[in-house]
Amino acid sequence: MSPGPAVTPVAVREEDLAAVKFDDDGLVCAVVQDVDTRAVLMVAWMNAATLRMSLEQGRTVFWSRSRREVWRKGDTSGDRQFIRSAHYDCDGDTLLFLVEQEGKGACHTGAYTCFFRAFGTDDETVDRPGPA
Repeated sequence: MSPGPAVTPVAVREEDLAAVKFDDDGLVCAVVQDVDTRAVLMVAWMNAATLRMSLEQGRTVFWSRSRREVWRKGDTSGDRQFIRSAHYDCDGDTLLFLVEQEGKGACHTGAYTCFFRAFGTDDETVDRPGPA
C-alpha cells in the first residue's frame, strides 16, 4: 500500500468533546463527506474513544454496532479516509467529517459512496457521485 495522503491530526479540545451528546448506547452519528466533491460517502457511529482516536490520528475510526468493535476505515480494504476537518452540529448529536478518500471509495460494496441507490428506480448508477 502506498503512503497515501498526508495524515493531519485535528486539535483535540476538551470543551469540544464535552459538547458531543452520545446516545444511550454511548454512540454518536458520524457523517463522512468528500472534501472535494462534497458527496456524502457514508454514515457510521463513533463512541468517545473512537472520536478521540479519529481526531488524534487524522483518520476515521468508528465503532461497529454489528461486530461490537473498533474499526479504522481502510485498514482492511485500503480505502482509507484522511480527515481534513471535523465538525459537530448545533445540538452536538451529529458529527461531520470532511475527508480525502483514498482507494475505490467508502462503501464496502466497492462503490465510491454508500448512497448510490435512488428511490423510484432500479438504476443504481443514478446520481452516483464519484471522482472525476
